[in-house]
Amino acid sequence: MNCREEVAAAVDELAQFAIGTEFDDLPGDVIERMEIMLIDLFGVTAAGAHTNELIAIQRAWTPRVGEVRIIGTDKSTDAETAAYLNAIASCALELDEGNKHARGHPAAHVVFAAIAAAQLSGVEISGREFLRAVAIGYEVAARFGRALTLQDGWHTHGHWGATGAACAAGLIWGLQPKELASAIDAATGLIHVTPWETVTGGNFVRNLWVAGANIAGLNACRLATAGVVSNSGNAAVSLGGLVGTLRPHEITRGLETEWLASQGYMKLHSSCSYTHAAVDIILQLKKTHSLTPEEIESIDIRTNSLPRRLFSTVAHNRLSAMFSFPFVAAAALCSGQVDPGTMDSRNPNFGSINAVSRKVRLHIKPEFDSKLPQERWTEVEITLVNGQTIQAAQPNPRGDRDFSPLGREEVRTKLISLIGTFDTTQIVTSVGNISGHHNIVDVLSDL
Repeated sequence: MNCREEVAAAVDELAQFAIGTEFDDLPGDVIERMEIMLIDLFGVTAAGAHTNELIAIQRAWTPRVGEVRIIGTDKSTDAETAAYLNAIASCALELDEGNKHARGHPAAHVVFAAIAAAQLSGVEISGREFLRAVAIGYEVAARFGRALTLQDGWHTHGHWGATGAACAAGLIWGLQPKELASAIDAATGLIHVTPWETVTGGNFVRNLWVAGANIAGLNACRLATAGVVSNSGNAAVSLGGLVGTLRPHEITRGLETEWLASQGYMKLHSSCSYTHAAVDIILQLKKTHSLTPEEIESIDIRTNSLPRRLFSTVAHNRLSAMFSFPFVAAAALCSGQVDPGTMDSRNPNFGSINAVSRKVRLHIKPEFDSKLPQERWTEVEITLVNGQTIQAAQPNPRGDRDFSPLGREEVRTKLISLIGTFDTTQIVTSVGNISGHHNIVDVLSDL
């Protein structure tokens, strides 16, 4: 069996698993995780929609008039345009959830395709059907992320996530096993080219890669329904040939017994997750020792090799700031938080944070790589101008399932700080109503 045949066989197995798994088959921790994830995702999407960047995009986009509300706004458009703009907003603040086993962000790639599929279905889709599709779509995306080792230079958005979008949309549209496998496979031919330099350079097009994956999932389902594509093992030559190295056995390893969908993390800081453990440590040391930037001679951060591309980047706008490890560390020290306001280049302290970032030195500690992905260790050592040193380390960022995970109340507190109590309460209430409602479109219209 060659690689394409192995990948095609793995996708066939995924499709059979997806269609054969009903809502009642989902483990309780997966359902709980999906509900918390949706609360978090809808909240950070609403927050993203309020940024100047997204307001400008909505104005320039001139969305077609329709009945689907863009999350966090008073504008309505058609289902696919809403999905696209919502997906952009969801990742614009780097506050959307992620999965360390997938090494990326499955939910943002999957959920908006599932919503659009329900809105376009022509029949009522129950809340249970929707949650089932989201959970299984997330699982499919995460498994492709786990199975893929990226070529040097490729960012994680906009390619493997499209597989989960196709799966979720296909389940909502009632595709049969052969069609669903064809849709998952076809989605891997509709991917974006995603250079890391685009991200670290602060080019906003990066935020459209997730949006493109959601639309790719919908279009892949249409191709499969039309019968013009089949499961040809295309992922072996797109993901596995161009984007990186794809290991087919990792796609289906532990299927039905291990749910990656329950093993994600929530984010507390508006920056790349690779920086979060360092932020946690710096914030704690700042609080414990009452540190000020003037007292600091240097900050040495030792971590694994994942964030190596963020070591020497320069912050000049929000996106580049969120992916500049020195800037993020300096922001934690100077501002006592790494939130959307801190990372906005119009922040009056942006320049002074950039100046302090020159005191930050980044190092790769090779032994930390051996602990990935389960543990993402980071050490911080701060040297004061008086020669004193203080240091601390931790195995994962706060919000990780394996280290201080966030529950409903913690996510609610996070969202209140972003969008206020009223909107947060509305999101929590809407998501709480999903599993018991006969029509998901009615529930989501409250967003």
